[in-house]
Amino acid sequence: MRNYSAVTEFFLVGLSQYPELQFCLFMLCLIMYMIILLGNSLLIIISILDSHLHTPMYFFLGNLSFLDICYTSSSIPPMLIIFRSGRKSISFVGCALQMVVSLGLGSTECVLLAVMAYDRYVAICNPLRYPIIMNRVLYVHMAAWSWITGCLTSLLQTVLTMVLPFCGNNIIDHLTCEILALLKLTCSDITVNVIVMTVTNIVLLVIPLLLIFISYVFILSSILRINSAEGRKKAFSTCSAHLTVVILFYGSALFMYMKPKSKGTNTSDEIIGLSYGVATPMLNPIIYSLRNKEVKEAGKKVLTRYLHLLKT
Repeated sequence: MRNYSAVTEFFLVGLSQYPELQFCLFMLCLIMYMIILLGNSLLIIISILDSHLHTPMYFFLGNLSFLDICYTSSSIPPMLIIFRSGRKSISFVGCALQMVVSLGLGSTECVLLAVMAYDRYVAICNPLRYPIIMNRVLYVHMAAWSWITGCLTSLLQTVLTMVLPFCGNNIIDHLTCEILALLKLTCSDITVNVIVMTVTNIVLLVIPLLLIFISYVFILSSILRINSAEGRKKAFSTCSAHLTVVILFYGSALFMYMKPKSKGTNTSDEIIGLSYGVATPMLNPIIYSLRNKEVKEAGKKVLTRYLHLLKT
């Protein structure tokens, strides 16, 4: 039997080898965080206030925007403190909370993007039956199960990680309490963790991505059968925003969790992690607002109504 010193806090030292970049990273993350809060909040408000957007597609989009706000709020504020104050420590409980939130919301987004792809599939391939198939009960349950699945798998992985002995090693070579970085600090067998993570990656990354791919195969086939050029353009426009978000999200997620891992943490991993956790949530509302005519029109109507209230 060996005596292990209990770890009560961790030190996040990601990108600390570039002290000259700390202020630039602080300003960049702060600006992006403000854009995330503003852009996603506006999307939620617009989808609630405009009755024309009370559809399954915008209900899921509202869930995605709320998810992005919560996800970034769990990681960016502590990251900003690290960049400016030099206080790189985080408590054991705080690290566990950050991990369970980030893992849970990231897993939820995987399922939610697949659900949104199914919604687009029904809308384009079965337009006449769309209101019957995507009824309120169904799409609310689909969103709820996306959240439940993500939270349960996150809780399982976090518990299995935080009960491991860390042998006094509390230096995390990352900007956040990321599960792969924490597993490198343990001094015990992590076979169970690896198995659970592999199964989770298959269930929450590979299978949803496969379902999205199959949905878009049918969607593309249906679009190509549309005789009207205007009809094809409209169908493409309703899917292009979602497809762009899928490519950005899954591209960075697959790079982080599916590629072979080295013992140390590469700078590229930290940059991709920053992109995954900050850039993608910032781009989501921009993509949906720029590529979606309905969102633009709804935004104009809400703004006009607000200005009219101010005048009166």
